[in-house]
Amino acid sequence: MKRRDILAFVTLAIVIGLIPNFVSSKYYFIVLNVIGLNAIVVIGLNLLIGYAGQISLGHAAFFGLGSYFSGVLTVNYGWSPWVAMLIGMLATGAVAYLVGYPSLKLRGHYLVMATLAFSIIVYILMGELSYFTGGHDGLIGIEPLSIFGYAFDSDLRNFYLIWFFVFICMILSYNLLYSRVGRALRAIHGSEIASSSLGVNTQSYKVKIFVLSAMYASVSGSLYAHYIMFISPSTYDFYYSIQVVTMVIVGGMGSLWGSIFGAALLTTISEALHVA
Repeated sequence: MKRRDILAFVTLAIVIGLIPNFVSSKYYFIVLNVIGLNAIVVIGLNLLIGYAGQISLGHAAFFGLGSYFSGVLTVNYGWSPWVAMLIGMLATGAVAYLVGYPSLKLRGHYLVMATLAFSIIVYILMGELSYFTGGHDGLIGIEPLSIFGYAFDSDLRNFYLIWFFVFICMILSYNLLYSRVGRALRAIHGSEIASSSLGVNTQSYKVKIFVLSAMYASVSGSLYAHYIMFISPSTYDFYYSIQVVTMVIVGGMGSLWGSIFGAALLTTISEALHVA
């Protein structure tokens, strides 16, 4: 890792640590937490769109799957929230593989339509499987995450937890992009035909990065469920998929730091317009 990158990560950690000293409003902490949750999804989606060149409108579904796996397993079956979160991430990754393997053979708007169709199917299932999910009325009673009796049951505590995960996702993504895998993804984005001619297994790399980005979204969804302690299908509609893709574009495709900027800008604008 280069000196400037280390400096950037240290600066991010310092900013995260100092923000609570300057922010006292509960509302502002809620906005900051939503920015963090969106940033996790956008970082993963940027790996897929900005670096691999594959567009997906299905990440609202992956976000929702993470939420519902965590919510259903903790509320209906009494599982540990951390275990439920891990199971949700792995299960979402498995679903993403099953969806991505055939879908990523498509290109252009055909790929977009395939991922959009998947998102709509998951949205419908969330509402119709009311015995497990609570249907359109939502699922309540989700426990907050806790470590050794320390419960993340306030906006401030969740701020540290959520942004810790943002920090981890940034480091993991950075290391990935500056490895052999990252170089392969950039080559695929440039030209799949040229990449294949040089021995790059384009289909394998595309599916793997699709699965990884879905797992990022799942983690964000689980954090959301345990933070809000209530989930309903309306949170995971088509609009959210459009929103996170827009955040990738606004922040800059192929820019990890731009992912945080895009999430922060559009989330803040959305909240400001709601207040107005």
